[in-house]
Amino acid sequence: MPYILGNETFERLATIGLLANFTVFLLTQFHMDQVEASNVINIWSGISNFAPLLGAFISDAYVGRFRTIAFSSFASLLGMVTMVLVVSIPQLHPPKCTTEQTRLDQCKGPTSSQFGFLVLGLGFLTVGSAGIRPCSLPFGLDQFDPTTDEGRKGINSFFNWYYTTFTLVLIIALTVVVYIQDSVSWILGFGIPTGLMVCSIILFFVGTKMYIYVKPEGSVFSGIGQSVVVAYKKRKLNYPVDDKIVGVYYDPPLAGSFKYSKLPLTNKFRFLNKAAIILEGEVMPDGSKTNAWQLCSVQQIEEVKCLIKVIPIWASGIITFLAMAQQGTFTVNQALKMDRHLGPNFQIPAGTLSVISMITLGLWIPFYDRIFVPFLRKITKIEGGITLLQRIGIGIVCSILSMIVAGIFEKMRRNSAIKHGDADGIAPISVMWLAPQLILMGFSEAFNIIGQIEFYYKEFPESMRSLANSLFFITAAGSNYLSTVLVTVVHNSTAKNGKPDWLTKNINDGKVDYFYYLIAVLGVVNMVYFLIVSRTYCYTSSNVVGGENKEYDVELNGIKK
Repeated sequence: MPYILGNETFERLATIGLLANFTVFLLTQFHMDQVEASNVINIWSGISNFAPLLGAFISDAYVGRFRTIAFSSFASLLGMVTMVLVVSIPQLHPPKCTTEQTRLDQCKGPTSSQFGFLVLGLGFLTVGSAGIRPCSLPFGLDQFDPTTDEGRKGINSFFNWYYTTFTLVLIIALTVVVYIQDSVSWILGFGIPTGLMVCSIILFFVGTKMYIYVKPEGSVFSGIGQSVVVAYKKRKLNYPVDDKIVGVYYDPPLAGSFKYSKLPLTNKFRFLNKAAIILEGEVMPDGSKTNAWQLCSVQQIEEVKCLIKVIPIWASGIITFLAMAQQGTFTVNQALKMDRHLGPNFQIPAGTLSVISMITLGLWIPFYDRIFVPFLRKITKIEGGITLLQRIGIGIVCSILSMIVAGIFEKMRRNSAIKHGDADGIAPISVMWLAPQLILMGFSEAFNIIGQIEFYYKEFPESMRSLANSLFFITAAGSNYLSTVLVTVVHNSTAKNGKPDWLTKNINDGKVDYFYYLIAVLGVVNMVYFLIVSRTYCYTSSNVVGGENKEYDVELNGIKK
């Protein structure tokens, strides 16, 4: 465990430290305007969040987790080295901009080759995240035997240390590393994460002889694809009558090195059941399938049903994440145009402000878990105090309030900047006025993000846990792309009668507060949608209102349950 945790800690500190201040880097070093910087970050983040799907598939189906992490670690290192070269070699980044050039908007942006080299570095980092994100936690859990008391205790300990180190890494990256980048040197600020990545790789390979290696046993993504294809091929088959169900559906014992929960056949999304109907010549004498693309097991089609069932709830997370995505872009740009001094000699880096959300998260979760949940449990008789869908809904409300508060304080900041008319455009009000919106966003993360992760893990069987982890990243990717589309549309459509658009390059000339209100309105629409789909949702495995909420439309081997 120390080798895996050490590797994971150094890797995350390196990656997060490199990119925590990336918006400031694009604005101040590559001289992009806020729309360009926002789109670059959102598009790249979207690709990086989709990439783990491919990494998880390759790992589970072909090469295994160890090799995937090893290859991806070197890819991340190459990306970091590329970023160090970008800031170190003058030919790879735009020339420095004077204060007067900044005021007159005469700073020279990146050339095609400079931007291409930047994209190359980001590409390597994406390959790294594709393999490390979906495999690091499962590889750590592979080291424990969940069938023994010692193994279960080890898993609990691993989870605790995993998330503890993750929180510490975030705080260090958002404070120390960002401060070095902002106030000392971008070369040193990018060089330190690169050195940490080297330490991560060394530590990972030191433990090579001690690891337990689980062979790839196939990916759940393959089973999903096969179920859909086979159900389509057999769409014209008739359903068997009740007295002829025994032996008609293919339902073999589960194979593999781990004991997963076996799912019974249900009548939800019944069209998929046809994929498990056995036709002549589709089963070998030993009980195995002759062709995986001609016959699916009951387990496979029920796993697809689990996925279809949660999709409406999953979709509601995209708008919620849209509000969260603004923390790393427009919120940072706001901070750059505010008084960031903390005392006469220290200035808070703009990229550090998101640590406020992390601190809120870190303080609230222990209080919520130890005090708030036990109190609510006595009232509601629900194990978690409130249901998971209620928790997700509260997070959506917090994200809406965060955007409303952000709009109010942005108007106050812009009015102050215009009133005083300083040459640098900085409003003489403290950057801590941004704290309320960030605190609300921290509550949104505490309720919505953690609620979503727990929801997926509890609603999916054990064999789909990798997919549960991937759904979180897909939600983030969807919000990144939606943010890119929204920013582009607003930027291109809100300039009227000679007035600049809402998101013009000079934030003091724009109307970023209107953009925040637009996201809040989308959040309200999303909340209405969430209320509709959550009212019709039936929990699969959770205890709701003191008792189990089971599905009763189950048919297996002719027996109704």
